[in-house]
Amino acid sequence: MLRAVARRHRRNEAAEMNVTAFMNLMVILVPFLLITAVFSRLTILQLNLPGESTATEELQQTLNLEVIVLKDEIVVADRGTGVLKTLPDMAEAHDLKGLTEYLQLVKSRFPEKTDITVLLQPDTEYDSVVQVMDAVRAYVTTGEEEGGSGKPTQAELFPDISIGDAPL
Repeated sequence: MLRAVARRHRRNEAAEMNVTAFMNLMVILVPFLLITAVFSRLTILQLNLPGESTATEELQQTLNLEVIVLKDEIVVADRGTGVLKTLPDMAEAHDLKGLTEYLQLVKSRFPEKTDITVLLQPDTEYDSVVQVMDAVRAYVTTGEEEGGSGKPTQAELFPDISIGDAPL
């Protein structure tokens, strides 16, 4: 009878958990996650949302550039004078190269101008918005034009971007 009680007591003892496999997984997984987290980068775009403006501010500015992104074209306009250039789409994509080239001409005439407004239709794809904003903000130059080393560098166009809804 005493043996039967001892056997039951032995069976009820708590089994020891083997955490070796779990520890091996953590030793591999934690450094891997840390290494991959370093290579992922998040880019933040700073935008100036349109606010209330006074009449004196509008009189002081001579050029109010607007880039209107439509489904089948991009229109560059001045708020005061109207349409400056219309760029139709090329092969199912917006003509971003033409936009950048035209904005380079505008920048050469107004070098102190840094702000621009991008007006979008409500159903404009996010990828198109980012591409247009990149084309408006800066362009890549080789530097050979000014006798430089020929290394690609970025030149600033209109970094102060405001966004809004395109007119119907």
